[in-house]
Amino acid sequence: MYAVFRTGGKQYRAAKGDVLRLEKIEADEGATITFDEVLLIGEGAEVKVGDPLLSGSSVSGKVLSQGKTKKVNVVKFKRRKNYLRQGSHRQFYTEVEITAISGSGAKKAAPKKETADKPAAKEEAEAKPAAKKKAAKKAASKKTSKKKEGCKEDFLTGQVQINGT
Repeated sequence: MYAVFRTGGKQYRAAKGDVLRLEKIEADEGATITFDEVLLIGEGAEVKVGDPLLSGSSVSGKVLSQGKTKKVNVVKFKRRKNYLRQGSHRQFYTEVEITAISGSGAKKAAPKKETADKPAAKEEAEAKPAAKKKAAKKAASKKTSKKKEGCKEDFLTGQVQINGT
């Protein structure tokens, strides 16, 4: 069983036992967190999709650690302008182990109704004559001009010179 939930402005796909690095959440190590913004729950071919959220569904997790990612260097530079700005950034994160996924009162994804539509589509096709297909458009052709003897076209200016004048 897996779930897609939203936290910290991002969406995460998780199953029971997964360890995720989420955006920083204010919680102590060892605390239990519940995520209520569940978008989707799936198990095999059975998928429950929210509109946009699943009511009564939640994902529970245990906070393993709080930390910072590796340092990322930030360089802003414009050549020949005497402009150079250097800095760095470390993003905070919370490492969470998913302990439980619970879902109730959710809609199942609507199955495709192809079997019911096929006979109706055949009847409509028989009633209407087949429409003619339009011919595929040809690539844009260049205009061809009939050149007279002694005529020259200047490609830079677009002027035509007749008999060298």
